[in-house]
Parts: sequence; structure tokens; C-alpha cells
Amino acid sequence: MSTHLWQFMLVALSGWINRQQQTVIEYLKEENRILREQLGGKRLLFTDDQRRRLAAKARKLGRKALLHIGTLVTPDTLCRWHRRLIARKYDGSQHRRPGRPGVMHRIRALVVRMATENKDWGYDRIEGALSNLGHRVSDTTIGRILKAHGLEPTPRRKKRGSWKIFLNAHWGHIAAADFFTVEVWTLSGLVRYHVLIVMDLATRKVEVAGICPEPDGRWMEQIARNLADDFDGFLRDKRFLIHDRGPVFTQEFREILKVSGVKTVRLPPRSPNLNAYCERFIRSIKEECLDQVIPIGEAHLRDEVDE
Repeated sequence: MSTHLWQFMLVALSGWINRQQQTVIEYLKEENRILREQLGGKRLLFTDDQRRRLAAKARKLGRKALLHIGTLVTPDTLCRWHRRLIARKYDGSQHRRPGRPGVMHRIRALVVRMATENKDWGYDRIEGALSNLGHRVSDTTIGRILKAHGLEPTPRRKKRGSWKIFLNAHWGHIAAADFFTVEVWTLSGLVRYHVLIVMDLATRKVEVAGICPEPDGRWMEQIARNLADDFDGFLRDKRFLIHDRGPVFTQEFREILKVSGVKTVRLPPRSPNLNAYCERFIRSIKEECLDQVIPIGEAHLRDEVDE
């Protein structure tokens, strides 16, 4: 009789303890839900020690129990913290020895400079030049350095010129031309005027070559004669004129300049950076002058542009 009584008391006590634990769990779950509602979706920031403690407890419970409890962080996050702590425990990167030293920055810059300034120098030629300066660098390393800087092997570098090399070689003899438009109020209403500017790239001097509503072939031919005039033409000392592929730069316009010794260079399509100085001047004259006034008539527009 006493044995059955003790068994009954143990079962009752176990049930009471289980109910107490379940009540505690329900309270903690509700507390977590309220805390989440107050956070409003914001992330909680945990310290490494807090992550370690949570990960250690979560490992004992398992994924299903964590999903049932409704924790502040997801089970995947707890597992990720656990994996990270294990990886940090066995991280030996601080005790690794340094590998093979890389090529010094000064030597890499020297290799790039040699290849850039001497288009016909190959890997072996650059290797010999470095050896004369006391640097021992293999041709394979030189090839990797040039490839990392976007420089092609010698045969391709020799065939392909760049705009930078072209401009540096002829800077003092290059001019650039470009159009921009301005809306002008006239007696017949709002009319769009075209303004042609020509710039000396070496000095940044700008010449307003002409202003008209609708530039045509004859007008451009006269502009070419004015620019190439031997007495006071803006292009009398120039050898190249760069411009875009607009149809207003006609074949007759280019032929007149060619006879006067000025070769026209048509820029590739959609390449405003190749005529950046003219583009920047046009932006300045519009933002700092023409956008601040309302041109009334062609004479007013010319006065504003000249000013």
C-alpha cells in the first residue's frame, strides 16, 4: 500500500513540475512576442559572448524545440553562430607564415610605364631593361603585371593606337569644334539657334565660329573658309580639327579645311569624353550665362555669347 502511494505521489509531483515548466515556457514565449512587437522588426545586436551562450543552449534543444519556443533569433541564425564559433576555435590564420613575396609596387609601376611609353617593347625587352636597373623579374611576372593593368601583348599594342597617345603627340596643333543650341524669342515665336564653337586645346581659347537658326552646307563652307583664312583664321596654325559625326560637318566643309592643311578627325559615335573640353565649356556657358537670361532676338543672343 505504501509503494503505490509513493508511486502516486511521484506521478503527481512530476505532473505538477511539468505544468510549472510549461507555464514558465508559455510566459517566456509571450515575453519574446511582446519584445518583438516593441522592436518593430529591428535587429537585435548581440555580443560575441551572448552569441556563444545562445548557441550553446540552442545546440542542446534542437531545431524543432527552437521553432516551438519562438526565439528572438531563428534556428538558422543560431546554427550559423555555432558554426562560426567552431571555425574560430580552429582558425590558425594568425600562425601562418607569409607566402612568396609579391613584386614591389615601384617595380610594377616601372613595368607599366615601360610598356606604355614603348609600344614595341615585349616581355623579354622589359625584362632586360629591368635587369640593367638591378631588378630581377621574370617575363611571366611581367606578363601578369601588364595583364592586370589591361595592357595587351606587344603585337596588339603596336597595331592599336590610343587617343591619349595621339593627343599628347599633336596637342599644340589640335583644335576641337562642337555645336550647342539655344532657344531664342523672336517676332515669329520661339526659335532654336545653333552656335558653333572652336577651341584651341592647348590654350583653351574659344572662338565663336558662327550662330544661325538652321546651319546648312553653304553656311558651313563659309565657316570653313573663315577658320582657315591665312591672315586671321582661327585654324591657321593648326593641323587637326576634331568633331563629332553630325551631318552638318559636310564633306565640302572637310575638303576646304584639308586644302588649307587642316585634317578633320571624326570622333567615334557616342563618345563625348573624346571632346570633353568643348563639352565642359558648353556646360559652363549654358549654366553660368545663357540659363540666367531670356534671349530676345539674334542680336541679344550674340551679345550674351560674346560676353
